[in-house]
Amino acid sequence: MINLLIVEDERMIRQGLLYTIDWTALGVSIIGEASNGLEGYEKIIDLKPDIVLTDIKMPKMNGIEMIEAASQSLFFHKIILSSYSDFSYAQKGIKLEVFDYILKPVDARILNETIKKLTVKIANNREIENRAKKMPYFEELLEGAGYTKDSMNIYVKQCIEYIRENYAEKINNEEMADRLNVSSSYLSRVFKKETSHTITDYLNRYRVMKAISLLQTNHYRIYEVAYRVGFSNYKHFCTVFKKYVSYSPSEFMNREGK
Repeated sequence: MINLLIVEDERMIRQGLLYTIDWTALGVSIIGEASNGLEGYEKIIDLKPDIVLTDIKMPKMNGIEMIEAASQSLFFHKIILSSYSDFSYAQKGIKLEVFDYILKPVDARILNETIKKLTVKIANNREIENRAKKMPYFEELLEGAGYTKDSMNIYVKQCIEYIRENYAEKINNEEMADRLNVSSSYLSRVFKKETSHTITDYLNRYRVMKAISLLQTNHYRIYEVAYRVGFSNYKHFCTVFKKYVSYSPSEFMNREGK
């Protein structure tokens, strides 16, 4: 099951969210609810939900502040409930990699579809990680691109989380540093110190992890896989893939018996 926390200060809306959606049918378990941002922050840290569904304007701590504070310690997916007057707050959520915004009053059908899309994404990520663990030649990739540590530098952690969410997009050190409001040289230095890898190396490792999972489905041609994991140049993809797996993508497919 995928765990979800609801953070909403209005009791009627909170109860509506609890009972108007068939969460079990979506493969979701509601592990808690909070009536203000501070309580929400504490429950995120304590319960470690996969998804946080939150309002923006709340007592003690607003939803953006709550997400920002909790994201310094944990990775979780965010869905924001917003009104038109909250748009300036919603803009701040862009940097926090919010999955989606849903306007109030909440349309149950829209919320249902949003949760469906997100649960599919989470399930796919879990499947990729589980497959990877079973592949002996994949251990080095996992070590380099698997998980963040609680003690890790906050900028390194946010960089890793951004890569995991946006690996299929164009990513470079300078843009990453700008997003985090630090210098490129500082981010590169601290990332290497914390992970023993450069940002580019980590990104390539993670992309190859995703490429392997797609190749194993036998649903895509190699050039399609290259594009889906963020490589615009097919030959470069093949070179990077062979560097980490020791086989070209076509050799890998032949070994897998596809």
